[in-house]
Amino acid sequence: MSISRFAVPVLVAAVLLSVAPAIAAADGLSWQLCSAVAKGWDPGDDRTECAQVPVPLDYADPGGPKIDIAVSRVRASGDRTGPAVLLNPGGPGQSGLGMPGDLADSRAGGIGVHHDLVGFDPRGVGYSADLPCPGDTTEPDPSLPEKEQARQAAERATAANRACVDAHPAFVRNLTTPTIARDLDRIREALGEDKIGYYGVSWGTALGAQYRTMFDAHVDKMLLDSVMPPDLNVTAMDDGQTTAGENTFHDFASWIARYDAVYHFGTTEPDVANALLDLRAELTAHPRGDVDGATVNGMLANPRRDWADLAKQLALIRAGGTPATSRKPQRLGWDGEPYAFNHFQQTALLCTESPSPRDFETVWQHRLDRQERLPVAGGYGSYEQLCVGWPLPARPWAFTPGSSPLQLVGHTYEPVTPIGWALAMRGRIGGALMTIEDDAHGSLSSLPCADAAVTFFDTGKTTSASCAGAPIPAP
Repeated sequence: MSISRFAVPVLVAAVLLSVAPAIAAADGLSWQLCSAVAKGWDPGDDRTECAQVPVPLDYADPGGPKIDIAVSRVRASGDRTGPAVLLNPGGPGQSGLGMPGDLADSRAGGIGVHHDLVGFDPRGVGYSADLPCPGDTTEPDPSLPEKEQARQAAERATAANRACVDAHPAFVRNLTTPTIARDLDRIREALGEDKIGYYGVSWGTALGAQYRTMFDAHVDKMLLDSVMPPDLNVTAMDDGQTTAGENTFHDFASWIARYDAVYHFGTTEPDVANALLDLRAELTAHPRGDVDGATVNGMLANPRRDWADLAKQLALIRAGGTPATSRKPQRLGWDGEPYAFNHFQQTALLCTESPSPRDFETVWQHRLDRQERLPVAGGYGSYEQLCVGWPLPARPWAFTPGSSPLQLVGHTYEPVTPIGWALAMRGRIGGALMTIEDDAHGSLSSLPCADAAVTFFDTGKTTSASCAGAPIPAP
């Protein structure tokens, strides 16, 4: 029995198995060009191959129902002297099929000279039994107070989540990081590898830590960039991210103060911070067209690469003008969703594995507390609210140290996975920590110091060095 039919909206599973003559490789998988079998794939991509790996729906019942995990591969461009390196871009909920090509084209592409690069869609995402569980996006009644609007949204999300759990109970119960780590090991076996390398970003670092905890003997080398905390708690995640965002606001104000001759908000960080908060308060009380206090607040804690443009727009707003593009509040530092994304899979993983509150009143009070403590970024917390009404009991992570070579990469100013999380993960599972002086999520592969990643996978040599990130653009 297979439930690959879940993938039909994105890929007809039979097509993946039957279009063009499939070539059975030495590893036993039937690889075909992704451009021939994956809907929407770049038709000019003649290097990325796709295949499917069957895995148990429930590893406690290995002879029971199966699902197919979609994998992709870019073969080593030179002599293949090392094992395959498996890749995951994070999320959770994010597809990884495009990551081999992206990594091969990046500054870390040297990893793919002596290693095959292998991506995959985690179960519940994209071509790997994508769960058909859309959320309820009905807009709350705008005439209601903010709390009641939030309650309506939470109640609708709770009903949608429960409906999906009731429709696919066995599948959702098995949407956990340990289960996906077992899928990863089945991919290793299907590739015919005794050991694999692993490169994970964001939530992919938690998957890597879980795989190393369970299968350390099968890890050749592992690199984790933008590291998750060793203990998952979505309340703490929201607190950590919004605190980092508040720090970003004060760093931004300090940067503006250095260029008072350009922006005229003040010559010290407190002066600039107060001037920006006063501007927000004025436009909250007296909006001007599309520009209001929320517009300003959404411009106060953003990536450093945007600071020059944001400061210019804030000065324009202060002068009575309207910025060319209105900016609304957004989750801090998020780089978007470059591949297929399944929001329900993200909710299931985060909420099943976090011992966070499930009741609306507690979550709302936490939001109010954060806003009081963090007046700029406190309202951006987004994860804790996902778990209101989540019906399954918590099954927390339990990572342990290993002996395989481990390179961690943290980012000094990053708000998505704050640097403290990388320090805590190193304390739990070991490894060397490389520090990048930027605020960009998972940016290692885009920087010159990506050479360290290539050296690591080729030689096993780790580093605790500091690396310069991309510079802040000048005014």
